[in-house]
Order: sequence, then C-alpha cells, then structure tokens
Amino acid sequence: MRLCAWYLYGEKHRGYALNPVANFHLQNGAVLWRLNWMADTSPRGIGASCGLMVNYRYFLEDTARNSAAYLGTKQIKASEQVLTLVSQFQQNSKL
Repeated sequence: MRLCAWYLYGEKHRGYALNPVANFHLQNGAVLWRLNWMADTSPRGIGASCGLMVNYRYFLEDTARNSAAYLGTKQIKASEQVLTLVSQFQQNSKL
C-alpha cells in the first residue's frame, strides 16, 4: 500500500505523475483519494496491480483550483490516507 501510494504520488515524469491514469485525473482536478487493498482480485487485476485499486474523487468546487495547482506547480492534492501512506513509505524506504 505504501509503495503504491508513493508510486502514484511521488514518482514523476517531468514533474507530473508517472502513472498515465493518475496524470489524467489529476490534470482534471481530482484528488488522489483512497487506495483499496485487494479490490480487484481478477487474474488481470492481480497481474497488473497486485489487486490494488485507487479512487480519485472530484470535488466540483475544487476541480479548477486543483487542476491549476497540478498543471502550474505540479502539486498533487491527496487525502490524508494517501499522505500517511506516502509518509510511511518515505520513513521506511531505502530508495
């Protein structure tokens, strides 16, 4: 979970999210909302993402601001759950 949170939040390509689906949603003003353990246990889900799924949440009143922040300063808006996982990853990582 921590590694997935870091991948979606911290791994970048030219300053933007490395994952193309994350990049799409973040450009459109979504919040990286929640990671779900074993949400997709199909063979494809296990093979592609170890069964993890992510939710992006759109708060309509914030989408323009979130999009501008992401596109302008490359800031990712994320929930407390995701930020906690990112922090835990950073504390324990040897990368």
